[in-house]
Amino acid sequence: MTDKFQKSATKILQEHPEGAPDAWAEVQDQIAADEGLAVLLVDGPQPPAIIASLNNSICQAFQSSPEHVGLCNPYCGDAHRRAMAAGHISRYKCHAGLECFTMPVKIGRRRKLATIGGRAFITGADYRALMERFRSGELKTLVGPQTFSNVLFSDEQKLSRLAERLEKATRTFVPGAVPARAGEMQDIVTQAERVVAPKIESEKPSDVQIQLEAEVARLRGEIEYRTRLDTSLQHFLERISSSEADKTYSSILANSSELLKAGRASLMVYDEVSNELVVKAAIGISIDKAELERLRLGDGISGSVLESGRPLVVRDIGSSDITASRGRNYRSRSFISYPITIGGRKIGVINVTDKAGGGYYDDIDLSLLEIIGPQIAVALERAEWQERANEFQLMSITDPLTGLPNRRYLEERLGEELNRSKRYGYPMSFLMIDIDDFKSYNDLNGHLAGDLALQMTAHCLKATLRAADVASRYGGEEFCILLPQTPLNEAEAIAERVRQRVSSTTYPHGKSQPLGMVTISMGIATFGRHIDTAERVIAAADRALYLAKSKGKNRVEIYEENLT
Repeated sequence: MTDKFQKSATKILQEHPEGAPDAWAEVQDQIAADEGLAVLLVDGPQPPAIIASLNNSICQAFQSSPEHVGLCNPYCGDAHRRAMAAGHISRYKCHAGLECFTMPVKIGRRRKLATIGGRAFITGADYRALMERFRSGELKTLVGPQTFSNVLFSDEQKLSRLAERLEKATRTFVPGAVPARAGEMQDIVTQAERVVAPKIESEKPSDVQIQLEAEVARLRGEIEYRTRLDTSLQHFLERISSSEADKTYSSILANSSELLKAGRASLMVYDEVSNELVVKAAIGISIDKAELERLRLGDGISGSVLESGRPLVVRDIGSSDITASRGRNYRSRSFISYPITIGGRKIGVINVTDKAGGGYYDDIDLSLLEIIGPQIAVALERAEWQERANEFQLMSITDPLTGLPNRRYLEERLGEELNRSKRYGYPMSFLMIDIDDFKSYNDLNGHLAGDLALQMTAHCLKATLRAADVASRYGGEEFCILLPQTPLNEAEAIAERVRQRVSSTTYPHGKSQPLGMVTISMGIATFGRHIDTAERVIAAADRALYLAKSKGKNRVEIYEENLT
């Protein structure tokens, strides 16, 4: 290829029409339009062509891509050289399954020109084979908005007729001749066409042609479907992914149901520990979700599908061996149960039914699930890690013995509530709690008894507090309670209820305590001008707790400025 037509890293030149014989473009365009086939005039390796008429959009996609244009080089790319060497028309099928021909032509005094014609599918098998490469093979990255905008189909007769018309037109063409009126060819061109035209008008389509046209119509419809599908799937993984696992599950099912036009659907995720499928999201299911929450691997339709790894597509449940679930009131007798896996690892199952319009699910719907299945698997795996991360995070801020939040969480929440109180002027109170004489209880009765006493005290706190209040284990036998938007008088009332709840609870060894029962002492601090940081709040409540201890225990004391 000359430097003039050298491709750049980002764009490959497709045509250089300045090299065309005068007025030839109109002739070539007309013939291509009449036959519905591509025609290219070339003077060397292609691309670029001199002129390309009605070019197949798939060829355009290949030859515009630096990554894929090399696939075409042994075929259309080398067509000019082969035409010059052969000296006559030669047929070939390219790597994409398109039927083409090339032949040397002379237009006026211009020699060493060639035409490439056809670029069309003549069998449905060739088309489907290429579509499979686009769908799941090495050509997935080539799919774009224009890839299927002008896919050409033909038969042997039309290809032969195109070659004959081109040969006659080039032989009789006069360079520089301009059409007499817009849309008409010069007599010198149309005269050559009349040799073929009567035959075209008198031809009746054969049964084979009729079948081919039906196949073409079906395939074109499939192309339009896949084009719309490609557009809807471009950001599918982004749409179904969320930073929260529950939202990811809901989004996966909502977007999948929309693509598959399902009125009812469910998403089940496999729990390897329990060997069960767990429902994570459901759409349109009116029965109690609890009935669907657990299903062992191998049980039922979903369990069997995941165990085998093979999807199940049922067109009519009434004509199959499957019994419809009772109480579901399905509007459709057709459904798909599809296993989601990654590298052989079982992830889950997605079920869809009640197709819009009362239609049935078929292999096209299954192929759609096969396309989005890997993306769903990735999103589910992310959600699984999110759930685990949330569990680990919860473990890191939870006291394992009592189940209460730990000191780390308490200090973070205390800082947040202080900031809120400063910003909006809300009151806030804080309680520091200590189990009276806990060391003697633990030493006398053993660590197991001491652990049980801590758990029982934690239960008393949780049972007494409001939903917005935060009880936590501060360390050892000390507990804290954060009371957001709570003034001192309310905090004192809450503290007293907690104290009474503990003292009235029967602990296994309570009577052995100095006061004849397990009791707690409490100190209260409230947000104020001089108590405005987490450290100061905790220190103030601790000072009040020390005062309660010094006054005989089993009591509540309030921090005051003059406490020493």
